[in-house]
Amino acid sequence: MRLNVNGTMHEVDVEPDMPLLWVLRDELGLTGTKYGCGIAQCGACTVWLGGEAMRSCQIPAAEAEGAEITTIEGLGTPAALHAVQAAWLEGQVAQCGYCQSGQIMQAAALLAQTPNPSDAEIDEVMAGNLCRCGTYPRIRAAVHRAAQLMREG
Repeated sequence: MRLNVNGTMHEVDVEPDMPLLWVLRDELGLTGTKYGCGIAQCGACTVWLGGEAMRSCQIPAAEAEGAEITTIEGLGTPAALHAVQAAWLEGQVAQCGYCQSGQIMQAAALLAQTPNPSDAEIDEVMAGNLCRCGTYPRIRAAVHRAAQLMREG
């Protein structure tokens, strides 16, 4: 099947029901997307499918064919960070960092839909992304900072 990942078409020879997470990690070598729970409850595997934040552990590869898939590797570059990535670094959000790619992808999707979210909106949207280190106050602050950076252009 052919998958459009981060703007590049990839041919993969996998079973149609193989979770997108494993295609990204094992077949394409894009290891920024993490395995956390395998049941779409933790958010570590969050990617964008057609611009919408989705849990890649529960998406069969066949369902992703034809859609634009964006992973953390495609969100920004070291030379041109996405505003959310820049805010995460500025706010020193990560402790262990394991959940951060999913957190960042979810936060960027939120800001694409809601450019100036309230604390309640941030908490609601980010509630499905778990952080064992408990950096939730820094995550919320970084989302607000990223919104500000995006408004400033």
